[in-house]
Amino acid sequence: MSSSKPPYRNGKSVFIIAEIGTAHNGSTAKAQDLIHAARDAGADCVKFQYVIADEIVHPKTGKVTLPGGNISLYRRFQELEQPPEFYHKIKETAEISGLTFLCSPFGTESAQELIRMEVAAIKIASPELNHYLLLNTVKDFPLIMSTGVSTLEDIAKAVSLTKDDSMLLHCITSYPAPEKEYNLKVIQTLRSIFGRETGVSDHSRDPVLVPALAAALKASAIEKHITLSAAGGGLDDPIALEPNDFSLMCKSVRLAEAEGYNGTLERLMRTYDPGLIVQILGDGVKRLATSEAANYFTTNRSIISTRTIAKGEEFSLENVALLRSEKNITPGLPPDYLDIV
Repeated sequence: MSSSKPPYRNGKSVFIIAEIGTAHNGSTAKAQDLIHAARDAGADCVKFQYVIADEIVHPKTGKVTLPGGNISLYRRFQELEQPPEFYHKIKETAEISGLTFLCSPFGTESAQELIRMEVAAIKIASPELNHYLLLNTVKDFPLIMSTGVSTLEDIAKAVSLTKDDSMLLHCITSYPAPEKEYNLKVIQTLRSIFGRETGVSDHSRDPVLVPALAAALKASAIEKHITLSAAGGGLDDPIALEPNDFSLMCKSVRLAEAEGYNGTLERLMRTYDPGLIVQILGDGVKRLATSEAANYFTTNRSIISTRTIAKGEEFSLENVALLRSEKNITPGLPPDYLDIV
């Protein structure tokens, strides 16, 4: 690990994460352009995804509907796979640009690659919060863990496996996520229950509402997707912010930090529907949001066979894996049962 101190503990302000994800579409040049755009917009960090298709979904997952359209998900993930050299190069570009490099692994192989790269921290996406093999691989490192499509029990299990300096991001795993469902006071709830720094991963379309209100609630970090163009062809491009809007978001977050809670509410209520703002703040009770509840079992990891298993054959990591089942495969047993089966 390149640093003993998590990069998000800067002691001064909200840590703004520009989620580039796979918006680069495999192009190093485009990834570098996105890094520079994030830097110029005011981000502190750029986040990528270390995609290995077999770590995420089954080859027979079939087509699913995403912001980018109806696509063959496994094949799309295969197309997005890149060699380790790609990630080394973009990490170097990020650090030269003065930004923290962050990346999400989706399994133990990609996690080991990130560890070898000596990254400053590792991001755990919401669907991997119950990927206990992955969490055990990275448990000794600073983690930023998203908590979309999860319950308090799910979060507690993940927290129990990780270090005290890990961060939790309140999230709604829906694309786009309705602003009114965000229930941002959950940021305070998670901080109170788990004693961890907490922030938000925002998949809503508006560049100001959720980020500014989260900053007013003293979020430690705010993550939001960035793209060079909403029509860029990336999986998440349709719900990502283009550079000008990402810059607007960053400025609104910094203003909210300076204004405080009451000042931010007064400012936003002059521009937005006050009733909507009250809805976004919510009641602070952690529950599955309406837009994500139906996907609880299919988005999160479960035990799925990776090949035909003969009668009498023992289950092992040679014939099962912890995968997202998505829409076309029946979810298996929860990962908690992996040691039993």
